[in-house]
Amino acid sequence: MNRKGVSYDVGSVMGGNWRPTFDLKIINRELEIIKNDLCCNAVRISGLDVDRLVKASELALKHGLEVWLSPQMWNKSQEKTLNYTVKAAAAAEKVRREWPEQLVVSVGSEFTLFVKGIVPGNTLMKRLRNPSLKEIVNAGEHNKSLNAFLASVNNSVREVFRGPLAYASLPWETVDWSLFDFVGVDHYRVPRIEERYVEMLKPLFAYGKPVIITEFGHTTFRQTTGSNAIGSEIGLGLVDDKTLFLHRIPLLGDLCDHG
Repeated sequence: MNRKGVSYDVGSVMGGNWRPTFDLKIINRELEIIKNDLCCNAVRISGLDVDRLVKASELALKHGLEVWLSPQMWNKSQEKTLNYTVKAAAAAEKVRREWPEQLVVSVGSEFTLFVKGIVPGNTLMKRLRNPSLKEIVNAGEHNKSLNAFLASVNNSVREVFRGPLAYASLPWETVDWSLFDFVGVDHYRVPRIEERYVEMLKPLFAYGKPVIITEFGHTTFRQTTGSNAIGSEIGLGLVDDKTLFLHRIPLLGDLCDHG
């Protein structure tokens, strides 16, 4: 099936819950918009809370959408991330039994950056700002640890989930795709690769599996030119920490949104 979908967040957590209020009526209406107004046939549902993931997935499945259930735990150890992912996959298996042809589990995304121990740094920002990160990436030093962790996750998840598995990779992660049923990549059209955007995807088809762009789009800011930071290359951009802090203050954050 040709997939056309969007990512839908039900509460990722980093520096606070990105969706503090989880209202099933709102969730249902937004999934309805995704299906009917955006003409999607798939949706990637991501977040930390497993119960939220399951409830949102069931609503999406009732709308006839293929669901990519994507548990997302950030900045934890590999052991904690593995245990969490297995817990989410076991919950997903109960849903899959009712909709056996419509549910995919994505075991995670961009583990090199979001899981501790693959590259140096105790937090995402410390990993991104590590002066040696670009050298490590260019040399491919992260791939051995990444694939060892992915193999562990894959083996454990397949013990509790019987449906297809995916992973959402970074463009510079060389993943052992024999582990998964789909080849997935978060591929943003940032200025540095704009002319090579399509060409970069072609090698992924050599694995003989469906290739899915798990995240895509343009950055929604004026990007500083000439930056060689990994963050700018993957579309994270520049963060105004002061504005971010103000947005987290009750009431004042709402005023900022409408200012």
